[in-house]
Amino acid sequence: MSLDLLIKSGTVYDGTGAPGFPADVGVEDGRIVLVGQVEAEAAQTIDASGLAVAPGFIDLHTHSDLSFLVDPAADSKVRQGVTLELTGNCGMSLGAPLQGEAVRMFGERLALYGLAWKPDWTSFGEYLERLQKIGAVLNQATQVGHGSVRAAVLGFADRAPTPAELDTMRALVAEALDAGALGLSTGLYYAPGSYARTDEVVELAKEAARRGKLYSSHIRDEGDTSVSLWHAVEEAIAIGRMSGVRVQVSHLKCISAARGRAAELLERLERARREGIDAAGDQYPYTATSTSLTGALFPRWSLAGGRQATLEGVKNAAWAARLEAGIREGFGRRGPPEQVVIANFPPDRSLEGLTLAQAAVKLGVDPARAAIKLYQQGEASVVTHVLEERDVEVIAAHPLAAVGSDGSSLKQEGPLSTGKPHPRNYGTFPRFLARYQRERKLVSLAEAVRKMTLLPASRLGLTRRGRVAPGYWADLVCFDPQRAQDTATFEAPHQYPQGIPHVVVNGVPVVRSGESTGKTPGRVLKKFDD
Repeated sequence: MSLDLLIKSGTVYDGTGAPGFPADVGVEDGRIVLVGQVEAEAAQTIDASGLAVAPGFIDLHTHSDLSFLVDPAADSKVRQGVTLELTGNCGMSLGAPLQGEAVRMFGERLALYGLAWKPDWTSFGEYLERLQKIGAVLNQATQVGHGSVRAAVLGFADRAPTPAELDTMRALVAEALDAGALGLSTGLYYAPGSYARTDEVVELAKEAARRGKLYSSHIRDEGDTSVSLWHAVEEAIAIGRMSGVRVQVSHLKCISAARGRAAELLERLERARREGIDAAGDQYPYTATSTSLTGALFPRWSLAGGRQATLEGVKNAAWAARLEAGIREGFGRRGPPEQVVIANFPPDRSLEGLTLAQAAVKLGVDPARAAIKLYQQGEASVVTHVLEERDVEVIAAHPLAAVGSDGSSLKQEGPLSTGKPHPRNYGTFPRFLARYQRERKLVSLAEAVRKMTLLPASRLGLTRRGRVAPGYWADLVCFDPQRAQDTATFEAPHQYPQGIPHVVVNGVPVVRSGESTGKTPGRVLKKFDD
């Protein structure tokens, strides 16, 4: 027997949470065919002596929707050992559907990379075809975003859809799911998703439930404010109860007055499961969040009608004063301006890395007014240092919490290298291994691997990924359990990790001895058994 690839002499952590065991792994035609002592010849051999051999890490929560179109190399993820990304999170499937206000949302995100071009597709199926045609280093799975669908049909209108509009939204969701989207996501914290009532979401979630697909949600609130974290997570669970859909609470965290109460958040998920609702969550292992400036600080009423309506409103003194007051209230929710850092702002790159307080001094205005002045020039992304380590640790140790970056595939050079983005884009998975497994010992190595592999695969319903076993796709990572480490920092985020020398996607080495091979074997996954 001759194999395409043989990984020799590693310690296999198969993704199930079982202890590691010494074994070779044989690969043929993109799939694992042998696990054990393998004597066969192989076209390529990787010596994994002293290394853990695990399923490729599955990033269940990403925002790489457009970065794959900009540069499909996916360096910041694949060098972490990620072999599959799920995009279309937080209600934003920025690649499709593209009509109405959703086209503007596409352009705004593209502008953060300093780019401007018009897509030549509109439907979700066409978007998936474009992704596959471009090719990628790693595998891609997608969700259809409720916010994008709502923007396409209602724009940024702060109202319920008419029966006809709801039918149109339902049709767009159904088209995306049938074209290959593996789930429906909501961003009920963000405009325009925040304008939706629960019953609207339930009707759309039924489309995912009928097809056995996932519902993931950036819930309405992650703090203890006007809505509260507790009401928001109960709404997510209620959507699962009323629609029958599986529920994934995105990037579990406790902000504002909810800090220190992670155990209560997790208990609500456990309670839902006891009720028979398939609920779980995911987490990025950092004490800082990242989002758009408007998402972090602007009250949702100020964004109704879309960007032009907001810009017109600012021209009215009374309206602008009300907005400034709302932004100051946002400082209480997302941290004072000294803890809000400008991560990406193409109109003025000199402001990147500054806190909003520092930018305000440079602009000669107070921080609330500075936020408005930035918005008048263009959208900015920010990093906010508002979480507590004790909450991160409680969630990291919980068996229902998968590891997910909430980041994008970036690169050290080219258009994806701009700004000072959150280091999670480059370091999420090795950071979990180094800090929370190796140093803090919150979970075993076998459990850490499960939380990065078979757990997220099972949440997506994938039946042939996330495990080292014969018949599974050969998405594999070889890493040093003693050296795997993130190196990206908030000050210098564009840094690749160390201790992850080999990554294999669909049987093809894409990182070998720490260097990219230039191969692009990634696929767009459209079915559970892809």
